[in-house]
Amino acid sequence: MKPKNLVIVRAVTDQGLTHAEAAARFGVTRQWVHVLVRRYQAEGPDGLAPRSRAPKTHPGATPPPIRERIIALRHELRIAGADAGPVTIAWHLEQEGHRPPSTSTIRRILHDAALIDPAPNKRPRSSYIRFEADLPNECWQADITHWFLSTGTRVEILDFLDDHARYLLDIRPAEAFTGPMVVAVMTELITRYGPPYSTLTDNGLVFTTRLARFKGARGGFEKLLAAHRITQKNGRPGHPQTQGKIERFQQTLKRWLKARPLPDTIDDLTTLLTQFRTWYNTARPHRSLAGRTPEQAYTALPKAAPTTHPATTEWRSRTDTVDKHGKVTIRYAGQIRHLGIGRAHASTPVLILIHDRNATVSSTNTGEIIAEFTIDPNKNYQAKNP
Repeated sequence: MKPKNLVIVRAVTDQGLTHAEAAARFGVTRQWVHVLVRRYQAEGPDGLAPRSRAPKTHPGATPPPIRERIIALRHELRIAGADAGPVTIAWHLEQEGHRPPSTSTIRRILHDAALIDPAPNKRPRSSYIRFEADLPNECWQADITHWFLSTGTRVEILDFLDDHARYLLDIRPAEAFTGPMVVAVMTELITRYGPPYSTLTDNGLVFTTRLARFKGARGGFEKLLAAHRITQKNGRPGHPQTQGKIERFQQTLKRWLKARPLPDTIDDLTTLLTQFRTWYNTARPHRSLAGRTPEQAYTALPKAAPTTHPATTEWRSRTDTVDKHGKVTIRYAGQIRHLGIGRAHASTPVLILIHDRNATVSSTNTGEIIAEFTIDPNKNYQAKNP
């Protein structure tokens, strides 16, 4: 209780001052004198204590059930290995039929519940320079990561991601991926979704031979892209930020897998990855997609396609010596091919000129052409042309 308030009241009740006279004497309003006298008559001296000026009702406050659901969703999503930020929580509230509060309000609720760890040294999102394709199929990113079985066996995981929509085109495991296996997956995706305008990968040998020790021969993946006139892009060595989207995607993948027991077999891992792909594409909103799912973004716009520019032509040469069985070898589309020249030419040093699928073999001693081949990419042994 403020002594001044009691003095004002007693000046009215004990000394007979009117409300107006007391207000003029003590420098307050007549309405305030009236309030003090009424409180004193109703509650005694305790009624003169200062009172909060906060409103008695808060029509804009988040209802307790919504606050409780926000906190519960945070726990549920984290246990499931899913994103659990304010944007994701707001999306799930909306899917459940609630009207979600703003993301800043959700963040404040999580802070109040001590469910957000401060990260003052974290780089702000505004500092990143983002590159994004304008249309679906404008660029597909691909990469190989790994996971473990319950036996401790390391397993590789190949994934293809649409740059524009973050749509997970394919994800599958294998003990180890070879060039032909990657070519088979890419062929399957082209059949399923149509050829993209471009691809972006790292410099792994299953994707490109540009950094290989022996220059010249293009791998199977490169030949497949050239055949479909797909532009191939590769990141700068030692600069994984170029493939930033698929790197962040793999963080999401591994967080999801980590929330589940390790699979016993590759088949079990395949089942898990199929479940993940469905969840990732259809039940996970993406912040960069304005809260849409990748499937919604991928199907919302027309698809990009390769240009009509002619495919690049491969020209290279190599020297070899015909072995005792009458064969020499070349690398074509990432695989060793055996060219059958004939036992009559065993031990002959030869020059091989390769022009796309055509190979011409001549004796380095005489310059005479001794065999010509049209490479069949489906066969390892190549018979010479008639």
